[in-house]
Amino acid sequence: MSQTLEIAAIQANLFWEDPAANRAYFDEKLAAIKKEVELIILPEMFATGFSMNPDGIADAGETLNWMRTKAAELKSAIAGSLMVKENDLHYNRFYFVTPEGSVTAYDKRHTFTLAGENKIYKNGTQQVFANYKGWKILLQVCYDLRFPVFARNTNDYDAVIYVANWPKKRVFAWDTLLKARAIENMCYCIGVNRMGLDGNNYEYNGYSGIYDSLGATLAFAKEKETTIYATLDKAHLDETRNQLNFLADRDDFTLDLE
Repeated sequence: MSQTLEIAAIQANLFWEDPAANRAYFDEKLAAIKKEVELIILPEMFATGFSMNPDGIADAGETLNWMRTKAAELKSAIAGSLMVKENDLHYNRFYFVTPEGSVTAYDKRHTFTLAGENKIYKNGTQQVFANYKGWKILLQVCYDLRFPVFARNTNDYDAVIYVANWPKKRVFAWDTLLKARAIENMCYCIGVNRMGLDGNNYEYNGYSGIYDSLGATLAFAKEKETTIYATLDKAHLDETRNQLNFLADRDDFTLDLE
């Protein structure tokens, strides 16, 4: 068990529907990380951008294997989502890969109907937690952020990660809701968004952030490609929860996710 967890979150532009180019680009980004970290987080669909055209470019293992290789080389977990094909169905799948090669996979629950994601990608049916170095981490993808019941901390998790392609014109909702998820769940909240224009000419301006259990900003990236860093501290989290035991008054309920 690790009392602290060193985080790096990479806010980057993405090459449209070009997994090889994105892997090469993130090779450079990973090589430029300035300190030893234990978890590196990449945006949603980091190998392609948020595309509704998975045929021929959905990951068949190449990018997942790249994540395994990089995690082992860097001795750091690597997390981010990919479009994948499985049993003739496509998923927007969040992978959390440890240095030892263990993989936790979460399929995006709330597919983005405004873009027709629900017509292309099958949604997931369960909450998924990555257990890493004694930390329990809830995995979430982009549009999930708008649905607080799905993230409600009834499982005593320590942190939640949102990876996203969240457009500039709605970025203030992203910024506000990340802090809200941290505050209401008394957990660390990490949101990693992309930069640049995609193939549909939608603009993304980042606003990636890492927040503590009271919503205070530990790290923030505004409108540029950059990597942000933060230290998550289990003792600080426990102390805050003990002093302000708001989770003791949470409502008791069970999610029906079928």
